[in-house]
Amino acid sequence: MSVDRRKAVALVQHGLWVVFFVQVAVGFFVDLPYNYWLSWLPALGAIAISLVTSRSARHAMAARPPAPVEVAAPVAGRWSAINSPADKVPSHGTHHLGQTYAIDIVAEPEEGPKRPVPVWFWPIAHRNQAYPAFGAPLHAVADATVVHAEDGQRDHLSRSSLAGVLYFWLIEAVGRTIGGTRRVVGNHIVLDLGEGTYAMYAHVQRGSLAVRAGDKVAEGQTLARCGNSGNSTEPHVHFQLMDGPDLDIARGVPFRWRGIGVPANGETFTVREEATPVP
Repeated sequence: MSVDRRKAVALVQHGLWVVFFVQVAVGFFVDLPYNYWLSWLPALGAIAISLVTSRSARHAMAARPPAPVEVAAPVAGRWSAINSPADKVPSHGTHHLGQTYAIDIVAEPEEGPKRPVPVWFWPIAHRNQAYPAFGAPLHAVADATVVHAEDGQRDHLSRSSLAGVLYFWLIEAVGRTIGGTRRVVGNHIVLDLGEGTYAMYAHVQRGSLAVRAGDKVAEGQTLARCGNSGNSTEPHVHFQLMDGPDLDIARGVPFRWRGIGVPANGETFTVREEATPVP
């Protein structure tokens, strides 16, 4: 499928979700002028598009399995992996937004406070400062050019309880879906690594950018800090490689971190600090 066609399909899918959720919202206040079941057609259409595009991505992967691209790790210190492509592909349950081989990692320092564990009821949420990942520097994984960099969205509280998770999935996720890609990934950075490979860092901390679009960066250079913006339950680093800078149409590319590989879910790894600090 051509780039233009993939972009058109992505726009149609997003439009269908917007129409569906608007109908749901309006239906709380007035009777829709058509049968209730017809209001579900946009959602069914969006789901059908997702199934077709996922099938296309699987077939493309099977026909031409992409080779992993080795890069440096985007962080320093001691971390552990969650939602790793070492355990399943697509790692986040979807090929959408180039996430096929994406990974999430959380800070696990040997000394100092540990990250709060999820609870059933109380506290409903934690401030971001309770998590050791919050504010951790994010480093360039290779010599690259900054294609996109933004950090204007707020860092929200964690979604660390049953009530928080329900709110996250039933209310917040709906709003972010309507808001589009930027609201899902939050503050983010896209780097052009050359040879058709791009790196994306999501959920960047508000106001932490040390680079801007067009900047040339060196491997290990500090780009920003880890935050909790966008579709995120706690401060963590979401990292992925992809074949283009446009998240709506990009396809995931597998990665390997130099000296580490691809850590599996729950696997702890340590990266030596060699990067430059945020100014």
